[in-house]
Amino acid sequence: MDEQLRIILIIIVSVSIFGLLIFVFVKNYIRNKINLLAEEKKKKLK
Repeated sequence: MDEQLRIILIIIVSVSIFGLLIFVFVKNYIRNKINLLAEEKKKKLK
């Protein structure tokens, strides 16, 4: 039982870390895209 619990906890922690990394990368990518589009719109308005 202890071995199964340990394996399950390792899987849960690994998936959580992987999900957090993916979330951070996607968030930064979207933020950069929005900033780029905002700068292009400012240039068009001038």
